[in-house]
Amino acid sequence: MIDKKSKFRVLITEQKSAKENMATDDALLSSYKDGDLAILRLYTWNKNSLTIGVSQDFSNYTFIQRPNEIGAKRITGGGILFHGHDLSYSLVIPSVILKNYNIKESYEKICSFILNFYKKLGLNVCYAKDDQNIKLSKSEYCQVGFEAYDILVNGKKIGGNAQRRTKKAIFQHGSIPIFKTKVDEKFGNSLEDVNINTTFEEAKKLLIASFEDSFNIEIEYSKLTKDEEEKKALLLKDKYDYASK
Repeated sequence: MIDKKSKFRVLITEQKSAKENMATDDALLSSYKDGDLAILRLYTWNKNSLTIGVSQDFSNYTFIQRPNEIGAKRITGGGILFHGHDLSYSLVIPSVILKNYNIKESYEKICSFILNFYKKLGLNVCYAKDDQNIKLSKSEYCQVGFEAYDILVNGKKIGGNAQRRTKKAIFQHGSIPIFKTKVDEKFGNSLEDVNINTTFEEAKKLLIASFEDSFNIEIEYSKLTKDEEEKKALLLKDKYDYASK
């Protein structure tokens, strides 16, 4: 991906619930073994889905109704993020590939394909850290605060990314808001808000093209392995069934 050509498994999964999507992310990371191919996964969400950070609790958000039906915890941090209008990606990258990069450098390197995606759409984009008019800040609503590697279009935040590290792999996921939703800052801005009209399918193709253009990789389309499917099923039962806890 960085210094020599790498092969990536690319998984494109169907629209799923928040629990299905987060259990899939969890299964991909927890099943990853030394020597496995790096993974890029693209996915969409059921309408009105939402996620919260791994250290958050649904009881902190009293306005959420039926959290066990529409919500899930991410395996990364942060506050609440609303889904259903967005295309999301997940990456599982062997730590060795980015061994010469510190955390900040790896974030910037990985996120470059997202910047490339927006640039291919003709948009003026940058990281929040590179806009002198933006004050970095945290918020319980992911689309309200500004983290260093959040992406801005014409000075407005349009997407964010989060990372988790294990000894074997670097996991990162994020979302690209495609369609306009409620007129509420908590839902953030979308491509429609900046006069870009596209579909999920078109965005997936462009995102993969941006990934290939940004990194020195080969793509191998794939599905979840038997082990990953079994791990996901266990996680859905033991970890993501909040009603049983």
